[in-house]
This record gives sequence, structure tokens and C-alpha cells, in this order.
Amino acid sequence: MYIVLYVVLTIVGLFILLALIAPKKYKVNRSIIINKPLPEVFQYLKHIKNQDNWSPWKKKDPDMKQEFIGNDGEIGFIAKWDGNKEVGLGEQEITNIIDNDRVEARLRFFKPWKSESDAVTSVEDIGDGKTKVTWGFSGVNKVPANIFMMLYNVDKHVGKDFEEGLASLKEILEN
Repeated sequence: MYIVLYVVLTIVGLFILLALIAPKKYKVNRSIIINKPLPEVFQYLKHIKNQDNWSPWKKKDPDMKQEFIGNDGEIGFIAKWDGNKEVGLGEQEITNIIDNDRVEARLRFFKPWKSESDAVTSVEDIGDGKTKVTWGFSGVNKVPANIFMMLYNVDKHVGKDFEEGLASLKEILEN
């Protein structure tokens, strides 16, 4: 009887310890230089529907169902999607636009797992008609999901998708 109690207490203690030391937050972003002036790049980026042209997730499921609510390129615009297992079910809402600086959005994922993240696409004029674009997202790992994040490197896995998307964006805007 005592052995079972010790085993249960050890498992509970290990779970609590892991929950305390596991990462509580995540942040992933990537950048690219685009050979176009900042206003032109920003005007394209602030419209969420344009992501269909360069998003790596659209390529993973070109047949995903999409729904749009509101005026694209304005605060409150919502893009919803329902795709295959690689893309899942979710929505993106523009929460803030700082003209010629950044577009902030709230990402809400419902499947394959429920989570929320803050997404930011920012631009920076680096001179000579070139623009640095940084695309990323961040969020909070809740218990017990934060324990899983000890085994899953978000930056490594999602970062590749961001790099692919930014490369496509560069190709589109420069051609």
C-alpha cells in the first residue's frame, strides 16, 4: 500500500516540478530583406488575404475552406480557415495596425489543439529602397502544455515555415 502511495506521490511531484521548470512562453520570428520601398511592402502586408499568395500553410492545403469577416487591411478583420491536419482549424484577427510599421493580429487555433498566439508582421526601412520584413508570433504555454514544449522545439519546427513563407513573399514582391 505504501509503495503505491510513494509511486503516486513521486509522479505528482515530478509533474509539478516539470510544470515549474518548463518554458512558460514561446516566441518565433524570422526576417528577410525585400528589394522594394517600405510603403509598397507594407501596403501589401497589411491585407491578410494576400497571405494566401505566400503563406506556407496555404501551400500545405490549397483546398482549405476560408471565410472572411470585415474589411481586409483594417482592425477587426477576421480570416477563418478549416483545413487538413497540417493546417487545422482557426482564425486570425487584425488587432492593431501602425501604418508603415507593423500589423498585429491574434491567432486562435481550435484544431488540432486549442491555443492562442499574438502575431506580428513588421517592416523597417533599411535604405536604398530596401525593406526588412520580420514575421513572427508569441504566446504563453499553459500547464500541462508547457511540459510538452520541453520536447517540442517551436522555433525549429515553425521557423522553417516562416522562412519558406518569407522567401515566397520576397519572390512575389520583387517580381
